[in-house]
Amino acid sequence: MRTTTTWSARAGARVLLALLAALIGAATARVGDAQAQERPAGKVYRIGFLSQGQPPKAYMEALRQGLRERGYVEGRNLVWEMRSTDGSLDQLSQFADDLVRLKVDVILARASSGATAAKKATSSIPIVFFAVYAPVEVGLVPSLGHPGGNITGTAVNASDMAGKRVQLLKELVPTLKRVAMLSHPPHPTNAVQLRGAEAAARAIGVQLEAVPVRTGADLGPALKALRGVDGVLNADTPLFVTNRARLVGAVAESRLPAIYPARVYVEAGGLASYGPNVPELWKGAAVYVDKILKGARPGDLPVEQPTTFELTINNRTAGAIGLTIPQPVVLRADRIVE
Repeated sequence: MRTTTTWSARAGARVLLALLAALIGAATARVGDAQAQERPAGKVYRIGFLSQGQPPKAYMEALRQGLRERGYVEGRNLVWEMRSTDGSLDQLSQFADDLVRLKVDVILARASSGATAAKKATSSIPIVFFAVYAPVEVGLVPSLGHPGGNITGTAVNASDMAGKRVQLLKELVPTLKRVAMLSHPPHPTNAVQLRGAEAAARAIGVQLEAVPVRTGADLGPALKALRGVDGVLNADTPLFVTNRARLVGAVAESRLPAIYPARVYVEAGGLASYGPNVPELWKGAAVYVDKILKGARPGDLPVEQPTTFELTINNRTAGAIGLTIPQPVVLRADRIVE
């Protein structure tokens, strides 16, 4: 009987301990649940996007990919406030003011036009610009190494790029004597790009004629009015890339060789392009956004510039206008569209 009694006492103690452990576990779980409920939900960031014209889908996807790679997912912790004009500059200031009133966490500004409008609208909300030409020359930042204030991003040397395209057009068309450059006078970097193109043209004995274009509807008439030119290029502004299909089509009708600022023109049927890998510039903007949302001050983040550039050639277009691409140029091409 003693043994049985001892066993029963021990069994009862084990049951009691198990019950106590269960009660403690349940209480702990309830405390954990309460703490989880008290823990603030994850921050949802509101990102403003400001653009003169609708950007190519490839550019936006590169930007979104860069953000996703850093943990920013639409519908989970990121909300877009998209503001794009029809290609004109008129509404940019209004759209920039809209984003400021919405108190977005950061403004992503496309090109010099978007960055200029954003900077005028706010001195407190962080601004990240990308694919901007000549940010120092147009007054966006005092220097690339120390942008200061609430703005930073990625930039391209406008003068060098425009000049290099003139030189490449001469290589594509060795008989080139006179070239037309479609310009967009209202754009902040238009004058800088023209100066670079004119300097390069003088250096190789080519006459450059600036042809002002203010809207997409002006492209066809502007090209039809050209007389005695041997080739065409255009300033790198959102107006032209937004209207690239119309531009490439008008150039095709003129049967003039042309060189463009970016690969998307060649993919639309243009002859050749030379410039930075633009989607990579857009993707790189996500790095700045991530740093700023984690507490970095925009003015402390140096403006970065691309170090590699790509030459793209469309052989089909060359054949359509009866142009044989010189072999040295073919060998230097990074991409050839057949």
